[in-house]
Amino acid sequence: MVCRIAFYLINIGYFPNTTFRGMMKIMGGGIQFDISAVLYTNLLYFGLMLLPMNFRYNQFFQIVMKYVYMISNGLALLANCCDFIYFQFGFRRTTASIFSEFKHEDNLGALMPKFIAGYWYVVLIWVLLMAVLYFTYGPPHLGRHWSRKGWKLKVVPMMKATVLFGFFGILIIVGLTGDWSRRTRPITLSNAGKYISEPLEANIVLNTPFAIYKTIGKRTFEKESYFNSEEDLEKVYTPIHRPVVTAPFKKENVVILIMESFGCEYTKTWGHHLDGGSYTGYTPFLDSLISNGRVTINSFSNGRKSIDAIPSVLASIPMMEEPLLLTSYSQNKMNSIASILNAEGYHTAFFHGAPNGSLGFEAFTKSVGFKEYYGMTQYPHKEDFDGSWGIWDEEFFQYFAGTMNKFPQPFCSAIFSVSSHHPFVVPDRYKGKFKKGPMPINQCINYSDFALRKFFQTASKMPWYNNTLFVITGDHTSQSSYLEYKTNIGAFRVPVVFYRPDGSLKSVVNDLAQQIDIMPTVLGYLNYDKPYFAFGRNLLNAEEEPFVITYTTNTYQLVQGDYLYLFNGLTETGFFNVKADILLANNLAGKYPEIEQKMELKVKAFIQQYNNRMLDDKLTVDK
Repeated sequence: MVCRIAFYLINIGYFPNTTFRGMMKIMGGGIQFDISAVLYTNLLYFGLMLLPMNFRYNQFFQIVMKYVYMISNGLALLANCCDFIYFQFGFRRTTASIFSEFKHEDNLGALMPKFIAGYWYVVLIWVLLMAVLYFTYGPPHLGRHWSRKGWKLKVVPMMKATVLFGFFGILIIVGLTGDWSRRTRPITLSNAGKYISEPLEANIVLNTPFAIYKTIGKRTFEKESYFNSEEDLEKVYTPIHRPVVTAPFKKENVVILIMESFGCEYTKTWGHHLDGGSYTGYTPFLDSLISNGRVTINSFSNGRKSIDAIPSVLASIPMMEEPLLLTSYSQNKMNSIASILNAEGYHTAFFHGAPNGSLGFEAFTKSVGFKEYYGMTQYPHKEDFDGSWGIWDEEFFQYFAGTMNKFPQPFCSAIFSVSSHHPFVVPDRYKGKFKKGPMPINQCINYSDFALRKFFQTASKMPWYNNTLFVITGDHTSQSSYLEYKTNIGAFRVPVVFYRPDGSLKSVVNDLAQQIDIMPTVLGYLNYDKPYFAFGRNLLNAEEEPFVITYTTNTYQLVQGDYLYLFNGLTETGFFNVKADILLANNLAGKYPEIEQKMELKVKAFIQQYNNRMLDDKLTVDK
């Protein structure tokens, strides 16, 4: 409960609509999740301490049990404390997938001291909690041994201990499941929805150990049957694209730049109304590109982590429930921008300045068709390592431009930047040069925007530049200063920009766009005329219905027109006018039945297509 209060206070800006009465309901509801987590954490401890055996009263055994207690509960509390901060990036409680997410990172040892220094107050909270655990444990309970002569002195204590073992065993089972009514159906993450008024509040109800325990070995997707026939399903939504094209295919180069943590909040384009109209942002160069490119005003990421962005941008597969790269379904057969353009004679390559293997990018990009991968291993100047995540953006972007200059045309290349990331530092030679703001990340965004400018300056002198379509997007949002970017949907706002050096794409579209629209839009721009698989839509085709789909805290979020529809897999949990109610303070559920019914059908169709195709390995077009 102390961790819950700390979690709320540290992240209070993300819960502007939470009332005192609502918080009391959350706190009360959270108790059953806490009891379950405490019991899971201490199963070994309770089991050994309740065994009806004489050795329980051995002093050595009692001392060992104290350390079992301290270690198991200490790790659980540490997980809770880590989410005080990690929630701001993932926008949900950490699950068991965290162990897969960072298993390929070999620089965690170097990063740990920086995390500790940057978030020292979280470490202090954990140390204080550990001190409370230690000093309230009490001395070893040696009790009476059962070694005296006489059957009563042996059998009677054994019988008492056995009865107590059974009695407490029943109580433990009840506590693990949540209550008596769920003896065969234990509570899970979705049960937190009972105590909340908006999805993000479920993260206050839950605790991180519970979220981890409940997702260990859990099957990510379940078959859905919202629609009885494939025909009915296809009428509402299908990820199969069969473009009708009359113009010839354009063999132009495609360069996709995925900028770490570049949320709309940091740009002047989207933030011009902030601070009474005086906001200038931290991305002057990106803003200049936007003013000469094609930009969609309401654009979103399909996830909250870097590993969510790669499948979304490159293969038009969004994050639903768990990041695709962390599931067994990442081995499914799927098409991507690379595999499709490979067949058209393109040279394809992916660039990421981090150590090779980081976040599983190398394995995934190669599996979906990128012929070459360039990471820290290939980069020739190891002295440009930033000491944390990879090669500084300025140097690696120059390497990106120079390497592409050696590629045969046409080519399709993608790069993922690294510098706008914790511990939020810039190269020593630039200290004091870049614009700082209320958050540590602001100067890093300004630095990466500078690296982007230098990349375009270099690329503009190369022979392939004028025959290239550039796509710029952020992988996800990050630290936020403004409430509108802390809401369920505001936390997904990233730029999606298409740019041609000749300015032929210059336009501002007041519509919806998302990362999974990038691949279909690139293919549409190139006049690709063969069937392909993509969950997104071609933004250049006005006949395709605009929508945005995201997932957070056991809730599917569908945006269509001016409305946001929230669905937990079973029923509607919220309905908001995102245009008129930017902070999502007024839940309109039930007030617009026709619109809500239409959006319910769309989200159900999307879920059924996504889950069933993922389970059946049908993420390509049948030949």
